[in-house]
Amino acid sequence: MKIHCLQHLKKETLGNIGTWIIQKGHTITKTLLYEEPFFPDPEEFDMLLIMGGTMSVYQEEEYPWLKPEKEFVRKVIKSGKPVLGSCFGAQMIAEVLGGKVTKNRFKEIGWHTVRSLERKSPSSSISSELPYCISNSFTAFMWHGDTFEIPAGAVKLLESEACPNQGFIYNGNVLGLQFHPEADRHWIRNLIDDSAHELVEGKYIQSQKDIFGQENLLEGSRYLAYSLMDWFEKK
Repeated sequence: MKIHCLQHLKKETLGNIGTWIIQKGHTITKTLLYEEPFFPDPEEFDMLLIMGGTMSVYQEEEYPWLKPEKEFVRKVIKSGKPVLGSCFGAQMIAEVLGGKVTKNRFKEIGWHTVRSLERKSPSSSISSELPYCISNSFTAFMWHGDTFEIPAGAVKLLESEACPNQGFIYNGNVLGLQFHPEADRHWIRNLIDDSAHELVEGKYIQSQKDIFGQENLLEGSRYLAYSLMDWFEKK
């Protein structure tokens, strides 16, 4: 499988997903938005990954590459290619599909519980085709201050106490997740090195000590990422 990745920060890498790609023997190409953006033809790859970032999708003046990136993501979705977006990536997908992205009431940083919803979709096949790992409640790593509306035509999948919209699926193969399934130990360390100033007192903000004091959750994060990518591999 040929996978293309949109990466917005040098240190916010593929983490667990990158390890999965190597182990599976798939190929990966990248558009590095923090350097000179280049967007390939969607026919050149089989799946698109849209990673996180500290910017917001509505900051087009500060980040002039946002407009062409949105056009590219829209083109990929229209082509029918599978797409996975995490955090900023999910917000990007939501806006491209017509959902509004705004500040969330709370910042959500650290390990938090994500709850699955009872999906009462007219199409039962949507629910039955979801990866098992997000069909139940689980703990995932978060680092976000924005949130997205569920776009028209998409099905809401997940929520958390601090953020009502944690995930959605569109067209059976476009998945937007507010959390970070890619988070492994090295990935989390990189993010804290860059953004430790955000670890202030807050209802849903964990301290660095608390984040690293829950290393038992890293295996669950790896399982989450691998299960999601196994599911996409079959698309």
